[in-house]
This record gives sequence, C-alpha cells and structure tokens, in this order.
Amino acid sequence: MMLEAKNVHKGFDGIGVLKGIDLQVNKGDVVAILGPSGSGKTTLLRCLNFLERADQGELIFDGEHFDLHSATNREIARIRTKTAFVFQNYNLFLNQTVLQNVTLGLVTGGHMHRSEANDIAMAALERVGMADKIHSYPNMLSGGQQQRVAIARGLASSPEIIYFDEPTSALDPELIGEVLSVMRQLAEEGMTMLVVTHEMEFARNVSNKVVFMEGGYIIESGPSKEFFEHPKEERSAQFINTILNKE
Repeated sequence: MMLEAKNVHKGFDGIGVLKGIDLQVNKGDVVAILGPSGSGKTTLLRCLNFLERADQGELIFDGEHFDLHSATNREIARIRTKTAFVFQNYNLFLNQTVLQNVTLGLVTGGHMHRSEANDIAMAALERVGMADKIHSYPNMLSGGQQQRVAIARGLASSPEIIYFDEPTSALDPELIGEVLSVMRQLAEEGMTMLVVTHEMEFARNVSNKVVFMEGGYIIESGPSKEFFEHPKEERSAQFINTILNKE
C-alpha cells in the first residue's frame, strides 16, 4: 500500500464536508474520484496534500504515519517531496516563461543547480509535448497547453503520486483531449494518480479504480469496469445513468 487515509473529517464553518473517509491507493493505481458537486472530492485531495488541514484523520504514506490535523511543517515538507498537485486553473506564474515555471520549484525549493534543473524541466516538457514552448509565457498558450505545462512542473519533481483536481474542467471542450492524452500516457507508464474528474471516458477506460463520493461519504469504491457495468449501490447507478445520458 503506497497511501492510506483513515477516518478523515473536515468541516467549514461547522458544516461537515468530509465525514470519515477511508481510502487506499496502491503503487501504480489510477484512482478516479467521482461524485456530484459539493460531495467533498476536492477537499479530500487538498487534505491529503495538506493544502487544507483536516479536523482529524491519519495518513499512512510509504509506511510512515502522519496525523492529518497536527502534522508538523517538517513532516508536510517531507510528504510533498513525494507528491505533485495539478490544479484546476493551472496556477502558473504569468511573469515566468514555461521553462522558468517548471524549474522554479527545483531551484528555489530543491536548491538544485539551474543547469540540472533545466535538463530535468526539458525532459518533463518533452513528455507532455511542450518542449517547443519553453520561451513562451502562459498568456501566449491555450488552456490545454498551460495545463500540460502544469503537469510537466509536477513531473519534474519525480513524484511518487500526482493529485489532479478536475484538471480539464476549466478547458474548452476541444482542448480537453490533449490533457487527457497526457494523463493516459502517464497511466500507461505506471504513474500513481488520484484524479478528481467529471470525465467519464477517462474514469471508465484509464483509471483502474473508482471512488464515488456524495455528501462527504464514500458511497462506493471498486474496480472501474465493475463500477460502470455493475454498480453495487443504487445511488451510484443513478449517477452513472445521469452523467452518461448527458454525453
């Protein structure tokens, strides 16, 4: 088991958003987290990477135990050397070129020599098909290209797991495919990924496991093929039918 979360709770202003979440992720898993808006999907992802402090819960990562509420800054920094987070809205620095966006964390956070950082960044940008845009600024790129740069930034740190928070939801429909194609390629290479998404095609054909959330609970989880073809819970079946009928 690479990652396990136990009994994760999180509320905002007294309203429970996560109500006792348990989650297991094995090395090489591509886990699609599905569910209606407001079900707690993004909050779970943010708590696992300490972008939010859970009210309670335990994280076991590579055999180490961490308290999701009271982990120290040193512990959080240690976890983050093994993880990458791809945001819905790219979170690129607009005053930095593509290459600078990818090398920034390596140089400032990782104290790496710039020439080594450049080599690593170029390799990462090559993987996502953006090596020809290294001197461009974010506002010169499409949304799909910006998100591919954001993925390259994550890959540059050689993470053990990448968290994706609805990586295609801010994109125009014709740009979604290029980002999903990169994610599919990473899955084929064995990258462990935890993906909050509304993309059913990705969840069904690329992920190997689905977690379906609603109201702060996991309603159902299991192999993707099983989830889509034979959902165990009535609410899961209802969700699948509603989404697929929209497509």
